[in-house]
Amino acid sequence: MDERFLVVGLGNPGREYTGNRHNVGFMVADLIAGRIGVRLGRHKRAVAEVGEGRLAPGGPQVVLAKPLTYMNLSGGPVAALAQFYKIPVGNIIAVHDELDLGYGTVRAKVGGGEGGHNGLRSMSKSLGSKDYVRVRFGIGRPPGRQDPADFVLSDFSSAERKELEFLVDRAADVVETVVTRGVEVAQNAYNARGVGE
Repeated sequence: MDERFLVVGLGNPGREYTGNRHNVGFMVADLIAGRIGVRLGRHKRAVAEVGEGRLAPGGPQVVLAKPLTYMNLSGGPVAALAQFYKIPVGNIIAVHDELDLGYGTVRAKVGGGEGGHNGLRSMSKSLGSKDYVRVRFGIGRPPGRQDPADFVLSDFSSAERKELEFLVDRAADVVETVVTRGVEVAQNAYNARGVGE
């Protein structure tokens, strides 16, 4: 049987959240969907929009998903999809915003803590494991004394938006590399780079 990957873009559903920092996972999922020419539609067994395709001819099958629960409940749909498609935890890739990385940094890693990220916390709990791949999209720390919870639910600044399309594209490249060539290759290729490199 073909190897399959589940690529999950994390975010909040609803138009008011579309441009939020917290929704960068959705942005990356939408870009990947465009690259592989699939339209995401409601899944019959999970509260998520899902599409299936391949990132490279003859490459592994990819199930692309955007959970339609709020961020803190993302794990339920992810676990339901993993079960439905029989995808092991090690082949699940979560794309998410990361406060602990500076803006413009995109990194891949396997497992580890959730860093206070409610979407990851929900996934780890529902999957019963932390050993899935994370593609971390750095958004940096909030300025001054702004509450991180407010910061992640605010839109990218106009200065950040100048780089955003390029960075979402890079994050999609990282996901593609993980799927087609493995996490280590993706780490070697992308983990040391910042904006504009």
